[in-house]
Amino acid sequence: MTAPNAGAPISSPVRFKMDPLDVPPTKAARRLGLSLAQFWQKLRQLLDRGFPPADPTTGNYYLPAIDQWMASRTGLTAANGSQNHQDTILERIARL
Repeated sequence: MTAPNAGAPISSPVRFKMDPLDVPPTKAARRLGLSLAQFWQKLRQLLDRGFPPADPTTGNYYLPAIDQWMASRTGLTAANGSQNHQDTILERIARL
């Protein structure tokens, strides 16, 4: 006779949500607002423009690198944003 819960998934002791940072191509495509087919079609062009490549072992894409790449296309990087905020503060101080 088998135990009543045989084959049932074992509950994890971790009780908080943890979103992965490395994601499969489907989620990388979704981050760009593309279908998976569109992603594969445009991937060479994206890589040529500096899009972060997939991990060679897992084939997954690092979401923070994708976000940074998207921000850098429009100049919204941390360094630029920080400098812009500093300039704004200095301008406001000068007006006072």
